[in-house]
Order: sequence, then C-alpha cells, then structure tokens
Amino acid sequence: MNHRPMRVAAIHDLSGFGRCSLTVILPVLSAMGVQACPVPTAVFSTHLGGLGEVAYRDLTDFMEPALAHYRQLDIGFEAIYSGFLSTEDQIGHCLAFLESYPDALAVVDPVMGDHGKPYKSHPPALQLRMRDLVREADVITPNLTEAAMLLDQDFPSSPITRAQGKSMLVRLSELGPGKVVITGVKLATGEMANIGYDREKNAFWAVDCDYVPVSYPGTGDIFASVLTGGMLTGDSLPMAMDRASRFVELAIKTTFGYGSDTRYGVMLEMCLPELMSREVPHRYHIF
Repeated sequence: MNHRPMRVAAIHDLSGFGRCSLTVILPVLSAMGVQACPVPTAVFSTHLGGLGEVAYRDLTDFMEPALAHYRQLDIGFEAIYSGFLSTEDQIGHCLAFLESYPDALAVVDPVMGDHGKPYKSHPPALQLRMRDLVREADVITPNLTEAAMLLDQDFPSSPITRAQGKSMLVRLSELGPGKVVITGVKLATGEMANIGYDREKNAFWAVDCDYVPVSYPGTGDIFASVLTGGMLTGDSLPMAMDRASRFVELAIKTTFGYGSDTRYGVMLEMCLPELMSREVPHRYHIF
C-alpha cells in the first residue's frame, strides 16, 4: 500500500531573503504533512519590497522541461498551486501543468497587486492573461486589490458591505473557480475578515481577524499554502480558511511583538509547530 503524503507542485518564485514565496511555502506545507515540490519561476536575492535592487534570474525556460521530466517519471500530484508569475509565458506553462494533471486540485493565488494598486511587474496584458489561469482553477485566493482587478472594477474606496462582498465572491466564481477566498477585507461593520464562497454548496463563509497596524511580505503566500494544505488533508473550505487565518494572525502578532523589521517578513520559524497540532478549526461563521 502506498502511504506517501499528498504531493503539491508549487509554481512560485524563490526569494532568498525576506520570507515569502517558496521560502515560506515549502516549510508550511511540510509542517502540515504535505510534500511540496518546488517549480521555481524565478530566483531573487530578496523579495521586491524595499530591500534595494535585487539580483534576479528568470527561470521561465525551466518550467516546460521540468513538467516533461515529471511526466516521464509518472510523478503524481494531488495539487498544482501557483503564485507570483511575471510573464505571460509562465501563465501558459501553468496551464500546461493543469492540463497534464486534470484530477489535481488547482489552486491559483493570482498575485498581481495590493493596497489598491497593481504591482509594477504586472502590466494590463499580464493581468488579462491571469484571468485565463483563474478560469481553470478550482480555488483562488486573491486579496481585495486582486479581486477588483480580476473583476475589472475599481478598488473599493471604503469598507465593503456584506452584500458587496458576496457579489464579488459570486462574480469571481463565475470566472471559473468553484471556491473563492478574498483575503484582507475591511467590512462596513468594522471587522477585518477573510471571506469565502463555495459554489457547489452555495455557501458563504467568513473568518474575522484582529487588526494589527503593520504589513509584512509573504503573508498571502502563507495563507494560500495553509489553505491548500488544509484542504488536501481533510478540511472543508471554511475549516481551511479558519486554519489559514489563525496561523497568519499568529505569525503577524508574534513578529509584531518582537518589533522585527517589517521588510524581513514574519517570524515563521517560531510558529511552525502550531501547524502540526491539527487543532479542529471552529471559529469560522456564515457570511
């Protein structure tokens, strides 16, 4: 009998310093008992947020031969999970992975922007191409900025109502994915929350989050990774949302309490044991 762990092809960049992308994705999934197989799209000396001019190597030409080798070896994946993609060709290679593994859970974190603005690395043509990848996804995890970009609407200038949030979730699902989670949503009722929608069950969920007045790189990568690991190991969507939200909150509060430089990312190393406890999440609620 094959007792191997669930296996994920993680298609992301590798930033050597700053705790984001593959440097957090690999330990998070491993701590959850999931084998993470990195497919690096690029290598950066640091992440791109405030640490000066980075050393950079594009690895787009690595993606196709890597997939060919995996297929030759008949390596199976239970999930294909993509994140930061810097070229339209990279999106095409992600689509090839999804086509090669049609039974795998397709998780797309459509990394394109934050704080109401697209990243400089993501021009309109690349944003449009990202929608092609989203159409093939089972699960997407945009932040509120990326959700607005995918829907081709203005970033909300004020906290959103419950009705607005549900409308965004449904319209994102209509693009293709059956499960949608929008992270970092400030609600008109005053809460900060991550909100989700399961089209098959026609169910809306929310997990409230304590607000901490600071922003760290990599928290979106951590959230999507815990969500993916949770769903692969038995969590329902709201349970996985809860598990991911609580872990990110723990990592942020731990780092904020120590006063670490925000550019260095969250102090993930101190928090990983929490992922091994497998506590049953229960703090989610109907949205």
